[in-house]
Amino acid sequence: MPPLGLGRVRCFGWIGIRCKLCSTVAMASRCIRYLVGDATRPQKISSRHVEHENQIIVHVCNDIGGWGAGFVVALSRRWRQPELEYRAWYEQRANNDFSLGAVQLVAVEQHLWVANLVGQRDVKMRGEVPPIRYDAVQRGLHRVAEAAKERNATVHMPRIGCGLAGGSWDSIEPLILQELVQEGVDVTVYDLP
Repeated sequence: MPPLGLGRVRCFGWIGIRCKLCSTVAMASRCIRYLVGDATRPQKISSRHVEHENQIIVHVCNDIGGWGAGFVVALSRRWRQPELEYRAWYEQRANNDFSLGAVQLVAVEQHLWVANLVGQRDVKMRGEVPPIRYDAVQRGLHRVAEAAKERNATVHMPRIGCGLAGGSWDSIEPLILQELVQEGVDVTVYDLP
């Protein structure tokens, strides 16, 4: 596998370090890997001497059925199914689990799923309160961890909840460490170049 380029690793209980991400990153455990790249094109990463074939891309959705701005635009350019299934899930919400903290897994390719995580209340600021709901993101990440462990999958994401949802990465990152990384799930976060 060719080197993935420069990145950063944030480890549970360690100080963040800078390293050149290549096969040696597999020796780091309980870490979030940060890469410059496109979260809709997740990198295959070997960890703990295991090649993970299955991957889950996580992003945060709102609870009003809106889809059309932010990371979802990039998702819809690659695959229509996450948007179609999210809209159907919302439309049928009286008869399903659509609510803050819920997660919908959508298969988009062999070994690849998109996790629509409902972690945003509406799409607008309410006074000084941003749409992000950290408790819902935490519950959703817990569900993503369960799905990732069932599938032996790695998890990939942009900096969820920090764009249109108005969240702070300083609040989101600990949730990822607690709900995913501490549970043994490998996580890669992508920043656009």
